[in-house]
Amino acid sequence: MTDHSQAYQRLRHYIAERMRMSHIYQPLMLMELLGRSSPAPAQDIARRILGEDVTQVEYYTERVKRMVGRVLTGNGITSYGDGLYTLIGAEELSDSERDALLQLCRQRLDGFREQRGEEVFAHRSRHRNPISGSVKYRVLTRARGRCECCGAHEHQRALEVDHIIPKNQGGSDDISNLQALCFRCNAGKRDTDRTDFRGVQASYGRREEGCVFCALEGSGRVLLENELAVCIADAYPVSTGHSLVIPRRHVADGMGLHQPEWNAVVELLKRRQEHLSAQDATISGWNVGLNSGEAAGQTVFHAHWHLIPRRTGDDNSPRGGVRGVIKGKQPY
Repeated sequence: MTDHSQAYQRLRHYIAERMRMSHIYQPLMLMELLGRSSPAPAQDIARRILGEDVTQVEYYTERVKRMVGRVLTGNGITSYGDGLYTLIGAEELSDSERDALLQLCRQRLDGFREQRGEEVFAHRSRHRNPISGSVKYRVLTRARGRCECCGAHEHQRALEVDHIIPKNQGGSDDISNLQALCFRCNAGKRDTDRTDFRGVQASYGRREEGCVFCALEGSGRVLLENELAVCIADAYPVSTGHSLVIPRRHVADGMGLHQPEWNAVVELLKRRQEHLSAQDATISGWNVGLNSGEAAGQTVFHAHWHLIPRRTGDDNSPRGGVRGVIKGKQPY
């Protein structure tokens, strides 16, 4: 058995036994140092960490697709297909021509940075000191790891800490002026918008005493569910499999849902449709409808969507769809 050096044993003991990780930083720094024979400047360690940070990759991938990639492709410099960008005419370039073009790009880049200075990455820094990791953690925890605008989870889209009142309008770094937004919503909000999305998340928990749909949790009627909506069988079915998809939050008008709730409702409509289709091969069509308001026939004023399976021949006159199919046959 090979004897190991004291340095190896000391490092192995630390990594395996003593290293307490609150983030990915320690092993990445050690990997950078172990992979080289000379000391590492902090910038190189930072690059190693950034290379492992998928949120940074996602952010700039989105910028490539929505900005620079579109510009270059629109000008006939690149083409795009199957997720790949191709430099048009690249096969005609000699090595010396490539080197000359690379040098020209570097000259343009250096000139731009010299002219703009620290503003080069202003879209990321927004001219403010970085939010500390502890404050960012508190903001994201308060938001339950979701964008407080569109509801995207941190596993779906990179989250950023946004100043509700922008810094350039006098907004502070106090946590009361911070909210969690995904990079798409944050980019759309920009630094001229003061919209506060924090109350959206809290509103999802609203229930109303006496509402039959607010009392569904634990009733045994729920067939499918997600964080913001549930699916049940209709108590007065138009056809076998007739189901309702209901947002958990008590809101009378379905048109008043927040975007995350719309997403949740659509998800359950699709899941229920898939389940019913797998169970019953005779289903050949669907009616999906929302009654919004008393004049539209709504009698339970907690928004809900009807998903009604249709089978060939179950209605002698199906023409007109939802305008006639539920007339007089259900009380919701």
